[in-house]
Amino acid sequence: MATCPECDAEIEVDEFDVDKGDQLSCPECGSNLEVVSLSPIELDVAPDEDDEDEDDDDDLDDDETDDEDEEDDEDEEDEGWEE
Repeated sequence: MATCPECDAEIEVDEFDVDKGDQLSCPECGSNLEVVSLSPIELDVAPDEDDEDEDDDDDLDDDETDDEDEEDDEDEEDEGWEE
């Protein structure tokens, strides 16, 4: 028997049917949970896959912003030479 870290509901988990890292859903609150320990079975809130994707997107956005900043700096330098 394991406990949901979100709502403290008792969740029946067969220790022979799960492996560490497996994900399941709490039947009471619907939280996505991950098996973090097998003996005794412990559950933790699973990381959202969407969050990981957003982090990747943020990295791309940051790179694009850096490129634009560099172009602006180059334009300013070019303007200085024209005078």
